[in-house]
Amino acid sequence: MTVSQAPTNAAAADDPFRWLEEIEGPGALAWARAENEKTLGVLQSDPRYRRFYEQALSILQAKDRIAYVSLGRHGLENFWQDDHHVRGIWRRTTLESYRSQDPRWQIILDIDALAVAENRNWVFKGSRCLPPEERLCLLSLSDGGKDAASIREFDRLATSFIPDGFHLPEGKQSVSWVDGDTLLVARDWGEGTLTQAGYPFVVKELKRAQPLTEAREIFRGEPTDVQALPFVLRDSEGHIHAAGANRLISSFEHEYAVFCSDGPIKLNLPKKATIAGVACSRLLVKLDEDWTPFEDVSFAAGSMISYDLAEWKQDPLRARPSLVFQPRPRQALSGFTRTRNSLILTILENVQSKAFVYKYDEGAWSATPIPLPEHANVSLSAASDEADQAMFAVSNYLRPTSIWYFDAENKSLDELTTTPAAFDASNHVVEQFEATSRDGTSIPYFLVRPKNARFDGTIPTLLHGYGGFQVPLLPSYLGPVGRLWLEQGNAYVVGNLRGGGEFGPQWHQAAQGATKQKTWDDFIAVAEDLIRRKITSPRRLGVIGGSQGGLLVGTAITQHPELFNAAIIQVPLLDMLRYTSLGAGASWIAEYGDPAIAKQRAWIEGYSPYQKLVAGKTYPAPLILTSTKDDRVHPAHGRKAAAKLAALGQPYFYYENIDGGHSAAVNLIEHARRLALEYTYASRRLCPEEVGRTG
Repeated sequence: MTVSQAPTNAAAADDPFRWLEEIEGPGALAWARAENEKTLGVLQSDPRYRRFYEQALSILQAKDRIAYVSLGRHGLENFWQDDHHVRGIWRRTTLESYRSQDPRWQIILDIDALAVAENRNWVFKGSRCLPPEERLCLLSLSDGGKDAASIREFDRLATSFIPDGFHLPEGKQSVSWVDGDTLLVARDWGEGTLTQAGYPFVVKELKRAQPLTEAREIFRGEPTDVQALPFVLRDSEGHIHAAGANRLISSFEHEYAVFCSDGPIKLNLPKKATIAGVACSRLLVKLDEDWTPFEDVSFAAGSMISYDLAEWKQDPLRARPSLVFQPRPRQALSGFTRTRNSLILTILENVQSKAFVYKYDEGAWSATPIPLPEHANVSLSAASDEADQAMFAVSNYLRPTSIWYFDAENKSLDELTTTPAAFDASNHVVEQFEATSRDGTSIPYFLVRPKNARFDGTIPTLLHGYGGFQVPLLPSYLGPVGRLWLEQGNAYVVGNLRGGGEFGPQWHQAAQGATKQKTWDDFIAVAEDLIRRKITSPRRLGVIGGSQGGLLVGTAITQHPELFNAAIIQVPLLDMLRYTSLGAGASWIAEYGDPAIAKQRAWIEGYSPYQKLVAGKTYPAPLILTSTKDDRVHPAHGRKAAAKLAALGQPYFYYENIDGGHSAAVNLIEHARRLALEYTYASRRLCPEEVGRTG
């Protein structure tokens, strides 16, 4: 197939704002700082800003908020940020202490102190510790919040870095422990080892004290892949059953190979499948497409299957899988984890979730429900390899999140802690409705509204959505949003759009590539349904979303600007004709298509928001938020959209956090500032006392 680049290059040549793509170019940074000054000058001078900022910071830094923990072999561990630990501390406690009103914590690593000692802008990105002892850990430290991170070896019990231990310089990289002296590493090994998306496709074996230049190559994907990831399959006791590489051909297509003495063996799994680990002496695989491995065996998309581990190890190409879970209509597998002797699944049904314990006995899996509170979102927050214990976070939009501790062996379940109420929820109710999209599909959405609402179109309403990458938007406590937005008598809406994962892989695949417009249609359908029900009206309705959700908001205000009076666009994709050349954009071709291919470019061009900003239309003065340090979604998307709006004489607000990574905030102070800016802006645009103000 011959691929024509001409249209994309022509479009790029006609773009007067290409200079803003130079992330830290002096001109681009000067432009961003000038825009920040203008935006902060307006929004921070609003009398609501200071109140919103202090309220948000108080909630985010509350000493009695939930400390989410892991259940490890050395206790319960947590990463914590507050006013005294801005960058955060990694710490541990015991289960007995965690149950108390005032747990006693031992600090493992103080990131603030490390940043001062090394004069670096360190952001903690997590750790990978060597099973089963979990004493040796590989810590990921990012400069300013980027995805690219340095990896350093750390002794978790001695609470110190290991002199002359493993140290991998900054990069987008992944690593797996084999043993105390051996790692499997995918990283930039030099010229010709990164994909177009900027991720590694070469995996090497690295020994302790060995220079990177001497690491032994053991797997090589293709430059056209998204990336290659090493993996090591261990059971709950830490025993290794296989090691290999996961070749990501696209964002959703995998090709697995296991390493054998005479080279890698490619597994005969479907491309839309992921290895989910080992539990109950079974190898688990999650399927995102229908699959018939044998004439007499077939499985539906969204299922989880398993193999007898011994049989699979003896002959991975001919072992026969059996079913663990298959979704019914309107169901989806939401989460999973293993404990010592069981598998735990959380399952969505019409965007409500429940948890189950699965055990394998006498050739079959059996499921037992865990009696957690109903009508809430249930998510796994921790699990133990040493015992049959797990923790769950339970919440909905109005109910503060609580942590529940479950012991399968003792069949005990108890509530450990609850986050303090961040706002008065007594005046609001949650309802679930459905809108009808352009093609007749029913699109569910949640409405959080005042109980005493008058349905006359006057409720200031923010509509949130995502609709991509098979990621579901599930009910969770609104916290600062409740305080800054709902308490003012306003409404908040979450749309469960196609492209997301609320109903499994088919829901995602229905709005992907050539059919991506269905995601945008679903969002508009929800907006129109809110207006039809007279919950709100165009001058009271705003939209909010980040990343793929930022693209969603961009399409909403360019395709139907008449429906909205506010738009909060966070770390967005907007220039879809250039996205594959910006940041990690090339890794998302499977979601959107490739603008370098004429046929695919045609459907992308049909909605690309940057190109759809044109003279003669009035847009709802968006607030665009980005981060200089975002090495996933390039800040140029937001920069160029703001610059184009300025050239068109259209009002807008632009704020670029000079640090922050893809979250646009790496500490609680930055997070509170972003929230205060967003809800000051939303209040100015949508609330009744501000009617007619454009900011």
